[in-house]
Amino acid sequence: MLHRTNRYLNNRIEQDHRGVKQRYYSMRGFGSSDAAGRFCSAYDEQRNYFRMRTKPKEKVPPTAQRRIFQQRFAALKNLFTAA
Repeated sequence: MLHRTNRYLNNRIEQDHRGVKQRYYSMRGFGSSDAAGRFCSAYDEQRNYFRMRTKPKEKVPPTAQRRIFQQRFAALKNLFTAA
């Protein structure tokens, strides 16, 4: 395992919520802890839905990743339009 010198790069917790931080900075924070909880649970669900699941060291070409993402997005869009 590669050890990186920046103190935040080796912290898995810091890296895990980096995506959430990038989204709530533009919103200037949350109004309440309930709003933060709702956002984080919804964000986590959609991140896991669209995330590529691969085996270790498996290379998935960007075209295949894009196709899989488009298929999942179309399925989700159809689900919302049917409801």
